[in-house]
Amino acid sequence: MTITAGGPPTRTTPGGLALGFLTGGVIGASLTAFFGGCAAAKAPMIVIGLVLPAVYGLVLYLGTLPRRAREKAVVPRTALAMIESLEAVGGDSSDVPVRFELTVAPEDAPAYRVEIRQAVNLVELPDYRPRGIVVVEYEPDRPWKVRIVKRPTPVWEERAARAHLDSAPGPAMKDESPEGCAGALLIVLGLLLGTGAVLLLFRADLFGPDTGDAAPQPTVTSSSISSSTSSSSTTTVTSATGTVTIGPGRSMLDRDELREAVESLTQDGDHRQALTLVVQDRLLTVVFSPSGVGAAGFDPRSLPFDRVAALVEEARTTLGVDSPRSWQLTADGVTGSLTLRVTVTGDRGTGILEADGQGKVLRRNGS
Repeated sequence: MTITAGGPPTRTTPGGLALGFLTGGVIGASLTAFFGGCAAAKAPMIVIGLVLPAVYGLVLYLGTLPRRAREKAVVPRTALAMIESLEAVGGDSSDVPVRFELTVAPEDAPAYRVEIRQAVNLVELPDYRPRGIVVVEYEPDRPWKVRIVKRPTPVWEERAARAHLDSAPGPAMKDESPEGCAGALLIVLGLLLGTGAVLLLFRADLFGPDTGDAAPQPTVTSSSISSSTSSSSTTTVTSATGTVTIGPGRSMLDRDELREAVESLTQDGDHRQALTLVVQDRLLTVVFSPSGVGAAGFDPRSLPFDRVAALVEEARTTLGVDSPRSWQLTADGVTGSLTLRVTVTGDRGTGILEADGQGKVLRRNGS
């Protein structure tokens, strides 16, 4: 059999390079946000560090569904191959992982070299030797995906017994070869840019506010004391998060307090969707959906505000938590349906109450 020598097809594509860059950016941003939030005790940063990889993974999974479906539908082709070298790389069981370097000779394409790993039973290992001819299956769109056929059909078995192949020039493609130097550099660049973006976005939380621009604080004297306990609230909105902190003497469980806090974060008229909403006694944190993922999340104004106080009270009294000291309500809409989760912490444990988007209790998990 005559073989036409040819180089291995390239595996580096612009899409793969862009995906590596984006993955590096997400890794850098999420790790910086999580650890920076832990160090600075900032709940919004911690939530971003946890939610961002999950959202990216979901988008990546949905975006690659068509490609994976096409790859699954590809019918592998059969060809002859010559073993250039083989080496057992370990294993304590009867099936030993073996690294093969093969010259694959397709019938309608130039021959090429490939390096693969495949488990071989100890009993069958002597059947494979250098310069030996084997039958393989490969994917035409991904020729490095090669598998040695251990039980070929009689026709291919006869062809392998009579064939004589010449070695194809290297280099050998590898089953797990990386994207190369350019791909590695883009991943590192994305990692650095993601880290820098988080540091720039949350520089005030991580490094402290600029005292030169700080507004003067009001002075309180004994003549201003009255029976009113109301205080001003602080609202911070960025492209990714929004927070509302209310002063002492007030609670998010007070009538219309939570509703007004949510409306203060969504009054720009853009109807921004939220991935996660976290409510504590005096703090509201909202993580907004990133641009381009319009289907994910929920409208924070759709919360059952009239049911929040009752859900917290029910969690305090029915979950068996002794002396409950703190509570937290988390609204999660990443999966599409809104879920409310009330967590109560006491001296001897933690209890969780789950409800749907209308405030109907679904399940309880006591301490």
